[in-house]
Amino acid sequence: MTKSKINLNNIINKIINKIEKNQSDKIKLSAKFISESHFKDGKLFLFGTGHNHCLAEEGLHRAGGYANACPILDDNLNFSKGIKKASKAERTRGISKSLLKMYQIQKNDTLIIFTNSGLNKAPIEAAKYAKKIGLKVIVILSLSYCKSVKNIKNKIYEIADIAIDNHGPIGDALIKISKNTNVASPSIISGSYILNSILLQLAILLKNEKPFPFFISSNQKGADNHNKVLEKKFSKRNNFFK
Repeated sequence: MTKSKINLNNIINKIINKIEKNQSDKIKLSAKFISESHFKDGKLFLFGTGHNHCLAEEGLHRAGGYANACPILDDNLNFSKGIKKASKAERTRGISKSLLKMYQIQKNDTLIIFTNSGLNKAPIEAAKYAKKIGLKVIVILSLSYCKSVKNIKNKIYEIADIAIDNHGPIGDALIKISKNTNVASPSIISGSYILNSILLQLAILLKNEKPFPFFISSNQKGADNHNKVLEKKFSKRNNFFK
């Protein structure tokens, strides 16, 4: 094992341990908000731009995942139409509001926003619009990164109902290789850990629900019937199930 692997392993474990120690109450409260949405026929929406769209997709039709979750996706924001276009789009005013309207978000829903820096227009606008119409908003970000830029007019961690710190460094990348360059970014790892920690707590809160609203891996016995029932039940306002 090389020194870089040893360092990465140690640093990632430290980040996960910090999340477990410092963010557990917020993770449990996030699950409570989502359970309240569940019982009011609301939905869990997930939004992220750039690489963070991977975390939004992590919530969709996952083995062991919550069936009433819907990612908010747009090819303009996820590199499908090129890096330059995506980078420009996430800094463009109005794009998130139009997108959230298209997905028909409603006041009984909950929105999770993944944004490592918390500085781009798209996630900030999404948080503001969702709050305006009455949603509970959870943002997962690096607080140290977001707070490193002074004189920000709209602080997303103040707009959201809950701001969960992924404990990532300023600039995201962890390990210094040259004078001006770090490599190995932890935000997708920590973001996935936080999301699945929230969904675990949600599953505990919903354990008596019939049918249990969590998917089974498609290759397991009985999965097709179980999953089809959930897809039908939660297909409203989720075009991915149609």
